[in-house]
Amino acid sequence: MLDTVRKSLGPSQLRELEKFGGRINKFGVNFAVCDAEGELVLLCDGGRFKSSREQLIKLGRRALKQNGEKNCSDDTGMPVWRFGDANPVLAAVLKSARVGNKGGEAAGVALLDTGYSTLDTRCENRESIFGEVLGLLAEKFQAETKAEEQIEMVSTELARVYEELVLLHKISTNMKVTEADANFLQMACDNLTEIVLVEGIAILLEKTVEDEQQLVVVAGSGLIDIDERKAAVLHSRLTDEISSGKEALLDSEVDCPFRYDWPGDIRNIIAVPLCGKDKADSRFAERAQNGNSMIGLMVAINRIGKQDFDSTDVKLFNSVASGCAVFIENGRLFKDLKELFIGSLKALTSSIDAKDKYTRGHSERVAFISRWIAERLSEQEQLDEEQIHKIYLAGLLHDIGKIGVEEPVLRKQGKLTEHELDLIKKHPSIGAGILHEIKQMRDIMSGVLCHHERIDGKGYPSGLTGEQIPLIGKIVGLADSFDAMTSKRTYRGAKTVEQALGEIEKGLGTQFDEKVGRVFLDSDIYQLWDIIRDSFSEIYRSGNFIEYGAAAVGTLIR
Repeated sequence: MLDTVRKSLGPSQLRELEKFGGRINKFGVNFAVCDAEGELVLLCDGGRFKSSREQLIKLGRRALKQNGEKNCSDDTGMPVWRFGDANPVLAAVLKSARVGNKGGEAAGVALLDTGYSTLDTRCENRESIFGEVLGLLAEKFQAETKAEEQIEMVSTELARVYEELVLLHKISTNMKVTEADANFLQMACDNLTEIVLVEGIAILLEKTVEDEQQLVVVAGSGLIDIDERKAAVLHSRLTDEISSGKEALLDSEVDCPFRYDWPGDIRNIIAVPLCGKDKADSRFAERAQNGNSMIGLMVAINRIGKQDFDSTDVKLFNSVASGCAVFIENGRLFKDLKELFIGSLKALTSSIDAKDKYTRGHSERVAFISRWIAERLSEQEQLDEEQIHKIYLAGLLHDIGKIGVEEPVLRKQGKLTEHELDLIKKHPSIGAGILHEIKQMRDIMSGVLCHHERIDGKGYPSGLTGEQIPLIGKIVGLADSFDAMTSKRTYRGAKTVEQALGEIEKGLGTQFDEKVGRVFLDSDIYQLWDIIRDSFSEIYRSGNFIEYGAAAVGTLIR
């Protein structure tokens, strides 16, 4: 057996041919195989006689040449050539079954050196039988290569489908409403381009830029440049394609000229819509076939590894774009829900504050001051953003229990009776009881319950001391006291900022926690006071409080 470098016949094919040679050798003949270049790659000697390698190579190349000259595209069988008169050699071309090549292409030649003289009366009969066997071998070879190719195609397709399923699964599992749009969309682009190789990809969404609605790139990678004008043109063309019943905008010059004019660096392009709920105020809200409207688009240019984007790419791009659109819509709905919730909380606390005109706006101020203290405390110890958000909400809701206190008691001018004072002191417990019924609010409940506790144990409702009081209660309690001291009440006038700071200084270690109080006293109190006194209403009107409150509510729903 001769073992050489093989270009057209794989190891598994040669092993099968070698097995065939071993069987046919039992009939006293020699079996040989040449590759598509006419090089001898296999020689199985039957032991009855020796074959000339040079002769076999010559005859193998002759068979390959005759096969090339003969149009076999309409043949149903495999031709077997006979070479030589005295000692005939039979040859059959081994063909692979390549897609797009009906007759198959030559992978090699199988040769049988019979070693029988034509003077032998049995030669003709044996030659006929060996010819049939060789023809069957060639047919079997082509059938097996066709099966192998089909298996390979199916395997490749399954691998591609698996990659797509993994991508879609990854997108769905990362679809958290608390995730930033830009992070999620960039992840979608990065993972998509690991499967579909392109020179550039981008996702465009509608944004307000200088009081004008524009499509802007919010995620993407690679060599792609889209300005405002190009985005508008791309949107218009995609809209036309969708309106005509197509799933995407596909354009290239592979089979015909471009249908649209594109920049010179674009060889082919795909664009698919991101569809969501109709936005009446949207400049780009074109109605799609499914009744939704286009809220953005995904575009990619210059397919790598293929001449053009195909229908498989269209389906995958649309699936990813749909996932992105769902994420964006969920994010918008979640934002609306958070704003509705924080708006409801503010309305509730405002209704409580409204029971007493002297405490109007108190809850929002306490929430703001609580956040101010928490942010500065986070510079000294571990206090993450989520905890700061919860401290803000505790400040906002700290007096919610006053809903259970009668208005005459809250509005009474002058000294409260012992009974009335006991009613007032119940509001932290009432507030905590209300929040306890809301699972997501339980983390801020301790701030509501403990904001009137004192370090020396003289507070209420439980008389906790020192470290028994949770940090959230210490912060909200200090914020509540500062706002109360600097606000006019029915029974006294408002203290100045200096007087209030003096009272806090004096109360460190007794009424107030030393560390929390010191952090507050060392901060820029006058900047805080300016915000509360001069700019509080302006900040409220600008939506910053709503925005921050919505972000705070988001931490409760994670």
